[in-house]
Amino acid sequence: MRFGDHPGLWGLIGYAVAGAALVALMLLVSYLAGERRDRESEQPYEAGMLPTGGAESPVSVRFYLVAMMFLVFDVEAVFVLAWAVAARELGWAGYAEVALFIAVLVAAWFYLWRIGALDWGTSALFAARRRARARVEPEREEAGGGVVVEPGE
Repeated sequence: MRFGDHPGLWGLIGYAVAGAALVALMLLVSYLAGERRDRESEQPYEAGMLPTGGAESPVSVRFYLVAMMFLVFDVEAVFVLAWAVAARELGWAGYAEVALFIAVLVAAWFYLWRIGALDWGTSALFAARRRARARVEPEREEAGGGVVVEPGE
C-alpha cells in the first residue's frame, strides 16, 4: 500500500492543514487588529494597594501541605461517593473495603496531626525543637552541657 492509496488519509491531512492555518490566521489577526496597551497600566491593583515584591517570592511549605491534604481528602470523598452509589451491589465485601480505605486515611490524618502538620501556630515549632533537643540533650549532658530553657516556660 502506497502513501496516497488510503481514501481517508487525504481528508485527515487536509483537516490538519486547515486547522493549523486557522490557528495561524487567528493569531495574525489578533496581533494586527489588537488593542495597543501600556504595560505600566496593566499592574494588578487589589485591595487598594499596589503590589510589592515579585511573584517569585518564597511561599511556606505549609501551604503546599494543606493543598496536598485537600487533594487527598477530596479524592477520598469521590471514592466514597462512588462506593455509596453502588453500595447494594457491592455488599459486605465492598463495605469492608471502603471501611479499610477510610481507616487508612484516618490513620494518615492522625499522623499528620501528631507531627504538627495541621498546626500553624508557634506551639508546633516549639514542640519540634523540643523533640529535636530531647534526642541531643543526653549527649550534651555527658559532655557537660547546660540546660536549655524554651521561651514561655
